[in-house]
Amino acid sequence: MSRPLDSTFAKSHTFGMKTAVSIPDPVFNEAEVLARQLGISRSKLYARALGDFVANNSPERVTRQMNDVLDKLGEQPDPFVREAARRVFDRSEW
Repeated sequence: MSRPLDSTFAKSHTFGMKTAVSIPDPVFNEAEVLARQLGISRSKLYARALGDFVANNSPERVTRQMNDVLDKLGEQPDPFVREAARRVFDRSEW
């Protein structure tokens, strides 16, 4: 008979998913130095690096961030920019 998982056994001193990865020695050594310089744990450094990588390589997230900026700027473009864009558009082959 199986028992339900007791949540006391699933707790950890860190938040999030734990995983094991292989990192080339030179990268690992540089990461160690950087973590010490920044005064953060190795886990925090790797989490930040992976978060940045995912953010920079996720088209949906980039599009959402660009749209957020455009929303803050408003809907009316500068008249010069609008005219320049129209001229480029007119000369573009579709």
